[in-house]
Amino acid sequence: MYQSGLPKKWDNEADIVIVGFGGAGAAAAITAHGAGANVLILEKAPEGEEGGNTRVSGQGYLSIDGIEKGIDFLNAMNGPFTVPQDMVRAWAEEMAKNNDWVRSIGGDPQEHQHQPLGIEFPELPGSDCVHKFHHGDVLGYSKTWQFFEQSVKRRDIRILYGTPGAELVQDGNTKAILGVKAMPAGGGPIYVKARKAVILTCGGFENNQEMIRNYLPGLPYCYTTGSPYNEGDGVRMGLTVGADLWHMNNYAGPSMGLKVPEYRTSFSLTALHYKLEQQGGMICVGPDASRFCDEKLRTMHGKIKKHGKWTPTPVPCPMHMVFDHRLFTSGPLYDKTASSNWSRIVERYDWSSDNVAELERGWIKRAATIEELASKIGLDAKGLEATIARWNDHCTNGVDPDFGRKLMLTPLTQAPFYAVELAPAMLNTQGGPRRNAKAQIVRPDDTPIPRLYSAGELGAIYGHLYQGTGNIGECLAFGRIAARNAIAETRWD
Repeated sequence: MYQSGLPKKWDNEADIVIVGFGGAGAAAAITAHGAGANVLILEKAPEGEEGGNTRVSGQGYLSIDGIEKGIDFLNAMNGPFTVPQDMVRAWAEEMAKNNDWVRSIGGDPQEHQHQPLGIEFPELPGSDCVHKFHHGDVLGYSKTWQFFEQSVKRRDIRILYGTPGAELVQDGNTKAILGVKAMPAGGGPIYVKARKAVILTCGGFENNQEMIRNYLPGLPYCYTTGSPYNEGDGVRMGLTVGADLWHMNNYAGPSMGLKVPEYRTSFSLTALHYKLEQQGGMICVGPDASRFCDEKLRTMHGKIKKHGKWTPTPVPCPMHMVFDHRLFTSGPLYDKTASSNWSRIVERYDWSSDNVAELERGWIKRAATIEELASKIGLDAKGLEATIARWNDHCTNGVDPDFGRKLMLTPLTQAPFYAVELAPAMLNTQGGPRRNAKAQIVRPDDTPIPRLYSAGELGAIYGHLYQGTGNIGECLAFGRIAARNAIAETRWD
């Protein structure tokens, strides 16, 4: 919203206005409040569904051991997608402080997936700086998020739920950000004055299919396992006031999952997990009825090494997981344990123990023969029969020469046969308004937009490869950086 003057009426105000209540918003709010600022958080989700991807992640955050090693590691992960070195150093210096900060607000950092297990790219220089932590004795189940949320709520920090940021109020002359136009659920717009600064911590665009088609290469659609409220609001608000964008083509994916209209996010299927096994035959096929991957490969957050380079996993849509009756009757296709993912933690769909309810819903297709199944899912019958025959031969020989699969080398033989349509899935996008080492959002000419900051997955620092727990680690690090610089601003009123 470009204007020289102000709204006729400010409906609310604070020193620091934070748009988004996830890990980055929590870190920014706690830091700003600790420095004496009056803080207001605008949260898009209704109360009970807040927390962004931090709430439904695996609950780990990255804390690095050695600043120079961290610099080397981040530069190596980004590869040709370089990031200014002052920002890389700011990231490393602040990531090294994550555990101290968590302790300072009453947390109990505990390490998990100890080295070398937790390092996704051990071949990269500096990779031994990686340490993955969570709060408390339990990993997962939203426990780290609950600690951050309680830490905010113990302080005098106001939160307006169901109130997404819609536009930034920008002075038409100075271009400074003066506040936020928000759209409460079921009501008209409200104007929130930011006496010092606005901090955008509202996540990526993983639930905006138009942005996915425009920015993520080769994806006609993709669905998240995370929060459904991340719809690119911060990207849109940033563009409107002149922000540059970066890392828009990078995301933590793809994987493959089940997406059904009745639920907003995707379901991760047990048979496709890289280390979990079920009894029975299973393959994944693309539109030409042929296999296209090692269905059990452990990817590095969607990246696989091909021709010596890391590249996204192929996801030729539409895709289907085809399996036999033995697998159908071996147990539920979906693990509903509420350890991570939106579908498990928030929506809590009660998947049936025998998969029959999902068959009756039409999520699973069944047929007496492969030919009939191919007809039901729109594939060439002879092609699918040939693919399954080839797979069965591989299982008999004990080796998969096509993709090197080593787990669940079981022939697909027991009728009836089944299929589930798969969709590309992801955790989150990494792109958004570009920020600098002070967490200021910048224009294409590198100049900062006055009084506008960001943190978290909205414009994350990761331009190519991604180390697990890095996003929440960055949420904490740049949430603190953004808050410290925002509170240093002088009041504009």
